[in-house]
Amino acid sequence: MSDEEHHFESKADAGASKTFPQQAGTIRKNGYIVIKGRACKVVEVSTSKTGKHGHAKCHFVGIDIFNAKKLEDIVPSSHNCDVPHVTRTDYQLIDISEDGFVSLLTENGNTKDDLKLPTDENLLSQIKDGFAEGKDLVVTVMSAMGEEQICALKDIGPK
Repeated sequence: MSDEEHHFESKADAGASKTFPQQAGTIRKNGYIVIKGRACKVVEVSTSKTGKHGHAKCHFVGIDIFNAKKLEDIVPSSHNCDVPHVTRTDYQLIDISEDGFVSLLTENGNTKDDLKLPTDENLLSQIKDGFAEGKDLVVTVMSAMGEEQICALKDIGPK
């Protein structure tokens, strides 16, 4: 028995993974996949036949869900791919600050102030115009792999 005390550094994290493994052959179009470390929505899947050395290959074409860049990957269909945990959450818009950050109301009544306005010009103008008109706006925030971005907007009527 040792008399030494052990000290562990604790992180404020439940230890949940940002991704989960899924066999490449089971990933379909409109699903999600991690390509080159980025969360992507699958827009095209093609499978090649088994060759002389055995493995059928899956060719994935995905679009990054945060910056809309097209990425491609080829994986043996029997191997596992990382699939991101993608969640969508609705928040009510409270305020837009001058530096491009938004203030959102969460379901439990707290505020969330760490999100920037979206880079998509169309969505950006809809949010700014609707807010300037004093409408009650609900924004949909998509989050995956530690990144968050506003991806949609709903108008729930005047204040």
